[in-house]
Amino acid sequence: MSDQADLSTRIARAKFRGWHRGTREADYMFGGFFDRYHATWDEAGLLWFEALLDEDDVDVMAWALGTAPVPEKFAGPQMDAMRKLDYVDIPR
Repeated sequence: MSDQADLSTRIARAKFRGWHRGTREADYMFGGFFDRYHATWDEAGLLWFEALLDEDDVDVMAWALGTAPVPEKFAGPQMDAMRKLDYVDIPR
């Protein structure tokens, strides 16, 4: 498999995992974040999001909402962007 095919597969998997968390709130947070930012990610950015997907939804949501401290391995520009919550578009 080529590097590009592998990257395309990883992006598709990350999108699916972001939009299928199990609760609507988590879907909007993870999926909306993916939709808004994935096109700007390099390898490190994608690895960060893949690692985030392995965390418990309630923990990530607490970090994004500022009700719990962000672990050092997730702190930085991507978590700062996630904490803005400006990517969440809840359809009516």
